Amino acid sequence: MVLPDLLKDNLKIVFCGTAAGNKSAERKAYYAGAGNLFYPTLASCGFTPRILKPQEFPELLNYQIGLTDLAKFTFGMDKDLKHEDYDAKGFEEKILIHQPEYICFNGKTAASKYLGIADTKLIAYGLNAATINKTKIFIAPSTSPKAFAYWDESIWKQLKTLIN
Repeated sequence: MVLPDLLKDNLKIVFCGTAAGNKSAERKAYYAGAGNLFYPTLASCGFTPRILKPQEFPELLNYQIGLTDLAKFTFGMDKDLKHEDYDAKGFEEKILIHQPEYICFNGKTAASKYLGIADTKLIAYGLNAATINKTKIFIAPSTSPKAFAYWDESIWKQLKTLIN
């Protein structure tokens, strides 16, 4: 496993990406790549009271936030991952066990890998009609610098409004 899951029962929200990036794998911390907006966005939207450093990711549990990825045993850029790297069933089992109120896919690619929708243009940002038992699914723009063309912090703010 490249990065351990950050999960416990009954969290408010669990953020899920595709896989750890190269810098995250090297630093053993979620969203550790230069320019990733994950921690600044959590702070600016009110999920956390300050911008956490990537190595402080375990502190997210203090704010009822968890983390996981769909591909737990590899790392790298999405374009380099193979179909068999993703474990949607294993991800779903974790969510059923821990039952967070929301799962938020950090980007449409992660959502597409779980939902089985190959064309990300068919996936809308925001609250999705699908659920995992009682866990609601939300899709937010990716915080990766590679996805800045699609960045819209207002969607992350919508999520924060929902979970209050």
